[in-house]
Amino acid sequence: MTSQSLPREGEVLLDNVQKGRTPSQTTTEINKVGLHARGQWASKTEFLLAVAGQIIGLGNVWRFPYLCYKNGGGVFFVPYLLFLVLCGVPLFLLETSLGQYTSLGGVSAWRTMCPIFGGLGYASQIMILHGCVYYIAILAWALLYLSFSFQSTLPWSHCNNSWNTDACFMFDHHKQTSNVSSLPANATSPIMEFWEREVLHLSDSLDKLGPISWKLALCLALVWLVCYFCVWKGIKSTGKVVYFTATFPYVMLFVLLVRGATLPGAAQGIIYYLKPNHTRLGDPQVWMDAGTQIFFSYGICLGSLTALGSYNKYNNNCYKDSFLLCLLNSATSFLAGFAIFSVLGFMAEEQGVDIATVAQSGPGLAFIAFPRAVAMMPLPQLWAICFFLMIIMLGLDTQFVSLEALMTSVTDLYPHLIRRGYRRELLLLFICLVCFLIGLTMVTPGGLYVFQIYDHFSCSGASLLLLSIFQSIAIGWIYGAERFCSNIKDMTGHKPLLLFKLCWKYLTPAVCTATFLFSLVCWAPLSLGKGLVAPGWATALGWLLTLSSVSLLPIWAIYALAITPGTLTQRFHRLCKPTTNSSQPIVEDHVA
Repeated sequence: MTSQSLPREGEVLLDNVQKGRTPSQTTTEINKVGLHARGQWASKTEFLLAVAGQIIGLGNVWRFPYLCYKNGGGVFFVPYLLFLVLCGVPLFLLETSLGQYTSLGGVSAWRTMCPIFGGLGYASQIMILHGCVYYIAILAWALLYLSFSFQSTLPWSHCNNSWNTDACFMFDHHKQTSNVSSLPANATSPIMEFWEREVLHLSDSLDKLGPISWKLALCLALVWLVCYFCVWKGIKSTGKVVYFTATFPYVMLFVLLVRGATLPGAAQGIIYYLKPNHTRLGDPQVWMDAGTQIFFSYGICLGSLTALGSYNKYNNNCYKDSFLLCLLNSATSFLAGFAIFSVLGFMAEEQGVDIATVAQSGPGLAFIAFPRAVAMMPLPQLWAICFFLMIIMLGLDTQFVSLEALMTSVTDLYPHLIRRGYRRELLLLFICLVCFLIGLTMVTPGGLYVFQIYDHFSCSGASLLLLSIFQSIAIGWIYGAERFCSNIKDMTGHKPLLLFKLCWKYLTPAVCTATFLFSLVCWAPLSLGKGLVAPGWATALGWLLTLSSVSLLPIWAIYALAITPGTLTQRFHRLCKPTTNSSQPIVEDHVA
């Protein structure tokens, strides 16, 4: 080590723990070399709220309840809980404790613990980057809806707007279905016309992107500005913002839950949500849906958990935290179903239709079904404001915490270059600006189709499953499950249950491999809605988005093998051992 460079974060931790020193001795050594300059959470509460904000997002509100209804109601909990126990919690603990043990972000942590699998870190950061580009478009849509919610009459509750067509039909819920039979074939609802003609200016194909919508572009810029200032000072700013952004959605969710439970038809909606259909367990797609929901909602394989855990104190009980956060995530998903389906039950009763016609997933629930429901309530502006504020806050903390994880990984790779002066802020500004410019393609008339391509391919279930398989192999077999359990015990004082070691070595990779193969066998072209299917060029572009991340696993392994000295066997063995200097391109064994 030269006088100009301090040891990298993680070197002291890894070296001292393997030499048998206690956590207190390790902490003393860290303070001596100045690793505290990297920063830590001001309190454990900040860490818990930051992780909760990252993993509890829009998927908990609009995807999980719909999957329960679609896949057999209460029966869906069988495959969901199975994936949770065998994949979700073990991988959640793996990533969180990996970050805490090494005090490094996603890239450097993997290069330190298992150099040959360093591509896992790079792949996860590319997926975060893709997610930052498209996920924020949802917030731009929600912000535009929120701005319209302050009008004296909600514009999607009537057909007297400038954008409405002659086909717009205002359903009179007091007369229920009396006039439905006389509707023209091309009849549309005011909320559908508001969504497609005023918000999206939706084109009829992906080939027609069209001009940028200045309203949505302004909303997109505003959301990016908020994200920038939430992250620009690192965890000093992120740790304070999450006190509001991670708790406010729970206040709104509770308000909507109480309001929904008092509406007529709420009980019928909840029955639809939970009514068990045991025959659905024989459908492989139900199991696939359960698996993908776990991976998406728990933020696994995106590097965020590792980055957030890296700011913990060395002896923080990440073992207990993982159980608590996983329980909170699943409980939020479950309770959100009651809030959402009680309102949908009300809407079905008011319109005199089956709830299957109003139960939608994804953007359809947030921007069509729910706004139409609140338009029927007393004080509709109040409930619209509550709902869209909840959507914005749920998405906002996921967005800026992901951005913080990305900045952590980049900073850890070049600590002496980026942490000085305003270089970190300038790099963050550059990333935000580039993502904003790419995101402008999603605020065009064809932007919804671009969004669907990004959403389906860039952070696809297949990609997450593939990364999960290699993560399990890296820790369970290369680094050693028993060794990793000892590391966790050294930090927390408690050795993980035997189940975790079995999962990292056998159960998690087996379940993920089976699910991954099933996803490939059952692959079908992406449906864009309105009878449209993604054209060949768009599908090819989508697969390039997928390969831009997962291809980094073999690319890094080949690169590391090529630049490491020795015979092929010596190189492989050297790359399978932990290193105390992940910033060096030539990976050497510095472990005492």
